[in-house]
Amino acid sequence: MSLNVVTLVGRAGRDPDVKYFESGSVVCNINLAVDRRRKNSDEPDWFKLEIWGRNAEVAANYVRKGSLIGVTGSLKFEYWKDRTTGADRSAPVIRVDRLDLLGSKRDNEAAAASGGYADDEF
Repeated sequence: MSLNVVTLVGRAGRDPDVKYFESGSVVCNINLAVDRRRKNSDEPDWFKLEIWGRNAEVAANYVRKGSLIGVTGSLKFEYWKDRTTGADRSAPVIRVDRLDLLGSKRDNEAAAASGGYADDEF
């Protein structure tokens, strides 16, 4: 039996990056900042999210930098060759199957107005 499930709750590090394709498909990419459980850690963990289809449209319309969201999906890896060094590179990506908009509209607007998290990791 195999199991590949990731569940995260955090804040969007930037506004969604949305791409529409001629085929009608839509993809949305968001970086998610998740606070660690330890109280003495002031740096969040950053995750790259890839969202497709209807969930991508919802994210494009309702998620903004600082919005509190919950996601469930699977872990995958992107692979490429570094253009300058030619070295093989990889990065983890969460392919989102379920998107939950958390917090109130007022909370999300306040987070967006205060700037949310700095998107320094990605």
